[in-house]
Amino acid sequence: MTTETTRRARWFTSSGADPNADHQVFLFPHAGGTAPAYQTWAATLPSTMEVRTLQLPGRQERFEEEPFTDVAPLVEALLTAFEAELDGRPYLLFGHSFGALLAYRLSVAAAADGLPAPALLGVSAWAPALEPAADLARVATMSDDELLARVARLGLMPEGTALDAATLASIMPALRADFLAAGSLREDGEPAPCPVAAYCGTADPIVTPGDMAAWTDHCAEFLGATEFPGGHFYLFEHAAAVHHGLERHLRRLTART
Repeated sequence: MTTETTRRARWFTSSGADPNADHQVFLFPHAGGTAPAYQTWAATLPSTMEVRTLQLPGRQERFEEEPFTDVAPLVEALLTAFEAELDGRPYLLFGHSFGALLAYRLSVAAAADGLPAPALLGVSAWAPALEPAADLARVATMSDDELLARVARLGLMPEGTALDAATLASIMPALRADFLAAGSLREDGEPAPCPVAAYCGTADPIVTPGDMAAWTDHCAEFLGATEFPGGHFYLFEHAAAVHHGLERHLRRLTART
């Protein structure tokens, strides 16, 4: 097995390569999230899109690997793996919450490295300068119960949910590391080198539809923010509508070029 094949298998999962698809689609999960969180997207996105989902170190089959707690080396490592995935087709990046942060910084790093820019960057429930880094970095001193309570307030799990010791041991290192990585981001105002389409929930406790307007100053072209009923994880209920929005933007952008 080649080094490139090993890298591709470890960082990105795919339900099956389709060289006939018009676009490659790279999906970036939320903090603590795993590739299977998007496993249904490959079946529901249009056949013109080949789906690949990020699987970060420190979870599931990569559990033995140390998760990143600093976003700069994470993006550097991610860029190396990502470059091996590109095959010349136009591509789309889409991320939710922490995943949106990673997709944005990867688009900036890819352009700086001389790679083709994405045809579109889709961002969900995150915007530049959304939350003070110091607040996110506080998770380093939180107990597991405090961190889970914070996650529960976002709607990822019911408040008061009790997890057994084995489950906690399997999810907490990656969850804590992702929050720390998000808190390590130092805003530099660098714009995404492509059009950006934003999505959010109207009842999100940490990002409002108005916050998403910050993308206007952080991209080559802002295509607007689409709002859906729901909280921070509105995406689980409205995935099909988000798919439709991404496809519509891609059709317009393709027709324009």
